[in-house]
Amino acid sequence: MQTRILGGDLTVSAIGLGCMGMSEFYGASNEQEAIGVINYALDNGVNFLDTADMYGPFTNEKLVGKAIKERRSDVVLATKFGNERNPDGSWVGVNGKPEYVKKACEESLLRLGVDHIDLYYQHRVDPDVPIEDTIGAMSRLVEEGKVRYLGMSEAAAATIRKASKVHKITALQTEYSLWTRDPETEILDTVRELGIGFVAYSPLGRGFLTASFNSPEEIPEDDFRRRNPRFQGDNFYKNMELVEKVKEIAEEKSVKPGQLALAWVLAQGQDIVPIPGTKHLEYLKENIAAASIELTEDDLKRLDEAVPHGAAAGDRYENMSTVNK
Repeated sequence: MQTRILGGDLTVSAIGLGCMGMSEFYGASNEQEAIGVINYALDNGVNFLDTADMYGPFTNEKLVGKAIKERRSDVVLATKFGNERNPDGSWVGVNGKPEYVKKACEESLLRLGVDHIDLYYQHRVDPDVPIEDTIGAMSRLVEEGKVRYLGMSEAAAATIRKASKVHKITALQTEYSLWTRDPETEILDTVRELGIGFVAYSPLGRGFLTASFNSPEEIPEDDFRRRNPRFQGDNFYKNMELVEKVKEIAEEKSVKPGQLALAWVLAQGQDIVPIPGTKHLEYLKENIAAASIELTEDDLKRLDEAVPHGAAAGDRYENMSTVNK
């Protein structure tokens, strides 16, 4: 596994592992299988693990902590705060208050069973709290040795600029894939100007780009994609037309559609690190193999023409009010 550098000095594997689906959102899961996936990833050079306090809620950090208990030094551990939930799973809201930053970090450290977090993200920007106040509180965690690097997620360009004046931001995590190319408009230019690495979540379009679905009805009722606009009604079938084009190019290269989509994200810059999520060993192996796929200029041109910016039908969330703030 090759490595990439985020923000100038945080070295991580070229592909990370998103752990969210091991605990929630993507239907039933098995803890032992998930721990096996994490350990296989670490054994094969994938050292960048991504979780958040809200996943579960609160249970995903515990799972990750259990998996890495005997091998903390092998891991670049990233977690997030800011999407506040109650223990029963109900939503409280976005919280960026300084006192909450400290409380959330302390609780994440306990659940993870570690003495520091390598990369600590503000999961969503709180519009009611000046970003300078939130980042200021996060910077104090760095001073205390509880956090090594700071990150943001789904922040707008202007917000990123303000935050960077308070403390160095090492990484911005935002959705980016062949069918979510929004960051290309302004975000990527901004983070590159500021020397911030880019972490691409949902690089496989929440699994849609793997060509694993034939109809919306195939998605389990307890899978949050069932309610995602891009997986519903006419949008689903319009988006399938895009996937068929990706599938055709993938077949010519003797790779899977998802692997091609992941290779495309990797090809967008050495400062970009995708973190595909999976709870299945089979898919993890496919994702790892994608890091070795070389795309020619012609491949990239064809993919750009097949799935141009803005081609996907439907919003990427039911509620878009918390992104790009």
